[in-house]
Amino acid sequence: MSYQALDPAELVAHARVVANQASCRTVDTAIVAYVALNDAQPESIDDLAGYVKGDITAYSVAGGVATGPGC
Repeated sequence: MSYQALDPAELVAHARVVANQASCRTVDTAIVAYVALNDAQPESIDDLAGYVKGDITAYSVAGGVATGPGC
């Protein structure tokens, strides 16, 4: 198999997209930090934007925990 057949540029681009996405555990940790600093639960995922690096748009907050991919 040739190295070129793997299309390295496409593999790198996909890896960057995946790396920029936050995990469910990361979002849960951001919820804990939000509650600790604000003494209230976040009402939406937008409330957590400053607590997480990466894309959290696939998640939502329900009952004080993250819901979304991998949760």
